[in-house]
Amino acid sequence: MNLAVNLNSDLGESYGAWNMGDDAAMLSIVGSANVACGFHGGDWSVMERTVREAKRNKVSIGAHPSYPDLQGFGRRPMTMANDEVKSLMAYQIGALAGVAALAGHRVSHVKPHGAINNKAAVDRALADAIAVASAGVDASLIFLAPAGSALVAAGRAAGLKVAEEVFADRNYDDDGNLVPRGRPDAMVHDPEQALQNVLRMVRESAIVSVSGKRIPTRVDSICVHGDSAGAVAMARHLRAGLEAAGVRLAPLPEIVAAI
Repeated sequence: MNLAVNLNSDLGESYGAWNMGDDAAMLSIVGSANVACGFHGGDWSVMERTVREAKRNKVSIGAHPSYPDLQGFGRRPMTMANDEVKSLMAYQIGALAGVAALAGHRVSHVKPHGAINNKAAVDRALADAIAVASAGVDASLIFLAPAGSALVAAGRAAGLKVAEEVFADRNYDDDGNLVPRGRPDAMVHDPEQALQNVLRMVRESAIVSVSGKRIPTRVDSICVHGDSAGAVAMARHLRAGLEAAGVRLAPLPEIVAAI
């Protein structure tokens, strides 16, 4: 098998005295990190610490912007005008770019977080607003988008390089969207089940829904949520299993350069 894929995680989501996940451990495993920009988690100190640790581990970084929802961790739906969304996204991407410059690193991709990501996956106008904002800040940014979603089409229309992402620790419905977190079958908790799901997606270039429907798609990057219980153990198991199966893991810019 001659396959290459990126392994990423959502990190830098601690805030002040509140700690979320084990970023240091995750950054020793993944190839790319999506760094919270202060609106669902993270603050200037957490952002800088995460970026410096990512650089030390040769991990590429991306902005992980969200709705302004610290209390709800960015997972509560909100209604905002698309022009406001553009400003919101640009503000957060720019904030991380500044912190990254201070730390001697650079932002190479954008991946929206939580509720805004889920909504934009099926709302083309919202997806366009996010993509246009990203391109407006830096046209060289990679747009990391849910596989087969409206965000993929929006990123390409905005002239961005697009990487299509699947989730190791989430299940999918028959439309290729994530099963809502309120459902008992939303999450995949068993590392071996997650590995087998991921290997099937990578080998077959397809998502398989909870009902067994096969949905063809590109698979450029695999996400493990850094805030999930057992996230580090799952990420280690995925990396070891993918490498044992002959899948090469690489930072996102390297994967996109080969597309």
